[in-house]
Amino acid sequence: MRARELLRSHEGELSALLERRYGLTGTWSALPGEVDANLRLKTGRAGAVIVKVTPAGEGVERAAARVDLQVAIFDHLDDAQLPFAVPKVQRSLSGDARLIVPCADGDSVLWVCRWMDGEVLAERGHASPELCRDLGRSLGELDRALLTFSHEGTRRPDFKWDLCRAGWIGSHLDALCDDAVRSAVEDVCDRFVRRVQLCLGDVPRSVVHNDANDHNLLVAYRDGREILAGVLDFGDLCETIRVAEVAIAASYAAMLSDDPLAAIDAVVSGYDSVLTLSEKERELVVPLVETRLAVSLVNSAIEVLDRPDDPYVTVSQAGARRLLLELNGRSHAVASVRLARACGATPSRHAPVREHLEANRGRFEPVLDCGSPLEEAPVLDLSFESLLVGDDVLRLDATKMARHVEDVMREVHASCAIGRYSEPRPIYTDVAFGFDEPTARRRTVHMGIDVFAPAGTWVRSPAAGRVVDVRVCEGHLDYGGLVVLEHGTPDGVMFCTLHGHLDPASISGLRPGDELTPGQRFAQLGSVQVNGGWPPHLHLQVLAHSAEDLEGVPWGVVNPDDLGAHLEVFPDPSPLVGGRLEQTVWRAGPDLSSTRTDHLAANLATSYSEPLALVRGWRHILFDRDGRRYLDAYNNVPHVGHGHPAVVEAVARQTALLATNTRYLHYGIQRYAERLCALLPKELSVAFFTPSGSEANELAIRLVRQYTGRRDMCVMDHGYHGHTNAAMALSPYKFRQEGAPPQPEWVHVTAQPDVYRGSYRGNRAGALFAADVTATVESLVAEGRAPAGYLCECLPSVGGQLELPAGFLATVYDAVRRAGGLCVADDVQTALWRTGDHAFGFERHGVVPDILVLGKPLGNGFPIGAVVTTPEVAQAFSRGPEFFSTFGGSAVAMAAGLAVLDVLEQERLAENAQRVGALLVQELRGLAQRHESIGDVRGRGFFIGVELVRDADPAKPASELARRVKNRLRQRRVLIGTDGPDDNVLKIRPPMTFDENAASCVLGELDQALRMCSRTG
Repeated sequence: MRARELLRSHEGELSALLERRYGLTGTWSALPGEVDANLRLKTGRAGAVIVKVTPAGEGVERAAARVDLQVAIFDHLDDAQLPFAVPKVQRSLSGDARLIVPCADGDSVLWVCRWMDGEVLAERGHASPELCRDLGRSLGELDRALLTFSHEGTRRPDFKWDLCRAGWIGSHLDALCDDAVRSAVEDVCDRFVRRVQLCLGDVPRSVVHNDANDHNLLVAYRDGREILAGVLDFGDLCETIRVAEVAIAASYAAMLSDDPLAAIDAVVSGYDSVLTLSEKERELVVPLVETRLAVSLVNSAIEVLDRPDDPYVTVSQAGARRLLLELNGRSHAVASVRLARACGATPSRHAPVREHLEANRGRFEPVLDCGSPLEEAPVLDLSFESLLVGDDVLRLDATKMARHVEDVMREVHASCAIGRYSEPRPIYTDVAFGFDEPTARRRTVHMGIDVFAPAGTWVRSPAAGRVVDVRVCEGHLDYGGLVVLEHGTPDGVMFCTLHGHLDPASISGLRPGDELTPGQRFAQLGSVQVNGGWPPHLHLQVLAHSAEDLEGVPWGVVNPDDLGAHLEVFPDPSPLVGGRLEQTVWRAGPDLSSTRTDHLAANLATSYSEPLALVRGWRHILFDRDGRRYLDAYNNVPHVGHGHPAVVEAVARQTALLATNTRYLHYGIQRYAERLCALLPKELSVAFFTPSGSEANELAIRLVRQYTGRRDMCVMDHGYHGHTNAAMALSPYKFRQEGAPPQPEWVHVTAQPDVYRGSYRGNRAGALFAADVTATVESLVAEGRAPAGYLCECLPSVGGQLELPAGFLATVYDAVRRAGGLCVADDVQTALWRTGDHAFGFERHGVVPDILVLGKPLGNGFPIGAVVTTPEVAQAFSRGPEFFSTFGGSAVAMAAGLAVLDVLEQERLAENAQRVGALLVQELRGLAQRHESIGDVRGRGFFIGVELVRDADPAKPASELARRVKNRLRQRRVLIGTDGPDDNVLKIRPPMTFDENAASCVLGELDQALRMCSRTG
């Protein structure tokens, strides 16, 4: 009987029993549990206790014996002085550790433990690296204390959770409905029976907790550090292999970690610091992690048939599924290298292979009949910094790639070309290379050398060898025909070479065990139709281990976050290709963060506490040089998406035709001015062009002063309008910073209409804020300093991602115009439908400015700024000095601007911003119901602010929390910014291509970041 059912049907009886036998009264709540019904009794005197009711379906004596075992364990550990808490049995008034109580289904065993303080790790939902290491260390302390514990009940020969007996899952695979999971579990089960099980007799055994899952672990912060505070539920305790303890804990920690492999390393290294693990034990950790995941998934699938309404039976299923699919197919040899390094050991078994290859560089037989020496072949750049395979980083066009490779070879009259080892590449786009979420970890780094040559080219064995694997991998972007050969060094160290993308017909006669002589032909290169869909080439990879350690098909491409250990197991194969081909190995560039200030000013700031080096973008995804994906929810300059091919083509084409300025007649500037003005009210019909928004604001001030003959300006508080002298002078955000020039006497700062933190709230806030601005204007008129104009952003960005309240702008504009001034709208941030519902930010307010300033979105990264004004203002300006900007309005800039307008219309990006932006705002407001730190959510389209506060108080900005959340999201590869007068507003303003999948990713990551960062202070 489950805990909730027990409370529903027997709460009165339980309450009476606990009061009579234990002297305890209080309020009940149900807790999760697989076997026991776990209940919390919150009492006034004792604080709280856990009441456990163990069903006696197996017989009351056996159930009582299991409870007695746990009681004995707790009594034993009471003297161990562990650095964390373990349960303590609360005995009845008569001194009994347990009671036999009648229940509807038969007698059960009831016992009581004292409540332990701490937060259940499952509720925290995340395991940090420091916590993973502390978890491993703590379990090491626990197991060391258990070395002296002996009890007959720890020997459980038929226990399904003993990993030594995991083979039972093989007869229950049909319970798994998910095809991907069933396939992965079949692999794990087969490997366990064939290999893992045979090794278990060679490692130490002892009594272990055996169930350090996230529901059995309590965590807390102590001295600013996240630690394990307690271990619960010893019901799965048994005598088994000691390394099972580590594997089980690592599997659950990895499910909750940003980097599952690093979490496994941390748990193992922590445990090893207390109880040293042998090399054999380290080699078993990851296979046993996979085994535990498989057992958990199979058990859940079985249990859910019997208990479909019990959420506990599937509580870890999603995390186990994801982790198993991430680990499945990964080399266990690589895992053991990682774990050796994590534990401070030096992996050495692969070194003799590297030394043998290097000592014999250039002495191996040619691997291909190319017709020309491989040493003379051109080396291709297929990295993320190359456009050799096209501009779309998310989709491989194999035909285009083949054509480019052929062009490179033709240019130098070569019959083959080389692709580099350890090169991160954008061409591995299939889901087989990783999960498809926007920020998913993916395999991008190439672990072999490619030799591109025509289909049908003969492949040769580089040395004497024996065929150990022949297969055809038919998946898209897979190997096609594959052959693995085993070779030996003169010292008898065995290693393998993998040859991929072969013609399946050419290897149909090969069999494992066939012997090959040096240079013997054994296969031919496959065409694109049979080699996985690639341009014809040989993938040559070295496996620095024997065929005995071969596990399925080795990965030819790996995750950059897991590269170091792979380089050990799959060393550089260039010695097999011949000559001094150092250029065939991709080399990472220098660390940019360490040299940035060598020739750049220190106040040229970077974002995030850990600066980010990026090399490529596509739509709303950014990439670093290793191919890690980052979701861009911040950069509004690439308005229609990073790298949009239409804009790229327009700029490239116009650059090739003509790149000149406005002193010549050109169709581009006149057409762009016409199309831009067609989007605006008829009053705004004359355009000027500059290279940036800053210069556009500078020009706008010139127009204002020329037209009015006045100097003074009114600006909105916390506004930012650019980095030029006049723009800085008009930006309170800038001139209030330390070291900035002081506010000029001709600049008058007016109220920022912030209806969340400002002086006014409610429906009349707009009118009240406007009245304050009007009063400032009128006082200036009275002083004889009537303002030349009023400048504000249509939607203040640096000021906190604000929306101006209804009625504010119309009233202020009327007041300024009555005083003879002009109204200037800075729409650098939010023009061209960023808000979704209007092309320009001022339109929602039913006003028309005298001068409109535009910038960021116009050129999608090409520098364009614009000023659009009335004919009257333009006419007055024309009476002054000639206006000319070298790059403003250039033919190339106008080509970029026209392309942006085309894309916005053709791809219906305004509708996308309206739809996805509304979803974001709605869901963010849902998050605000769960997170007290979210004080306000505001914005429209892709201009959204989330204001963080302390104690749900608008007067207490949570600036430090906002900083931590922003940097936490950056670690999770989601990019946002922070702004506002107190830098406590999360700023979300992505490219207009941002879709529902991206929005879901931001929401999920933000939810987790707020949970984590709010707990850390």
